Amino acid sequence: MLALRRKLRLETERLSLRPPVHSDFAAWASLRLESRAFLTPWEPQWAEDHLTRRAFTNRVYWAARAVSGGTALPLFMTRREDNALVGAITLDNIRRGPAQAGTLGYWVGERFARNGYMREAIEAVVHHAFEKLNLSRIEAACLPENAASRALLESSGFKYEGVAQSYLQIEGRWRTHVLYAALRADRRGRSTAGL
Repeated sequence: MLALRRKLRLETERLSLRPPVHSDFAAWASLRLESRAFLTPWEPQWAEDHLTRRAFTNRVYWAARAVSGGTALPLFMTRREDNALVGAITLDNIRRGPAQAGTLGYWVGERFARNGYMREAIEAVVHHAFEKLNLSRIEAACLPENAASRALLESSGFKYEGVAQSYLQIEGRWRTHVLYAALRADRRGRSTAGL
């Protein structure tokens, strides 16, 4: 399991994407804490122990099990120039069989926002999901008022698919989300008329 986790690394122009390790705790806790007001309007409510070493240790073990079991791809995003933790991106709920799909989630530290890092990470994860994991569909959801996330998904090739009522609890309340998806063989909006 450890060997598999260490081998998993996606590289972009400016980022390295890899599963979390125990030594990431201080950087992760610091970035999450300094970005708390920036992140919490868009995320499920943080548990009381969210920023503790114990909770982070559980997160690392979950990531290792998820990668080795093929159920998720939880990746930390580090900047290649200085190894700074920028954020995280997870391809979760990987479904095989007839679905061949997964769900994308992500966050970025406030000081790294709007620098194109997440777009790089999304493109790398989507490419890996389609080319290496042989998935057919990547789904993502965000709050309707999260204009930055919606623009990011749309500029990354995701297309709007609809609305899911009471989709997730955000800040302790059930919230409606807008749904997006990227398809490996995307024919949406195309027509064979006239061919």
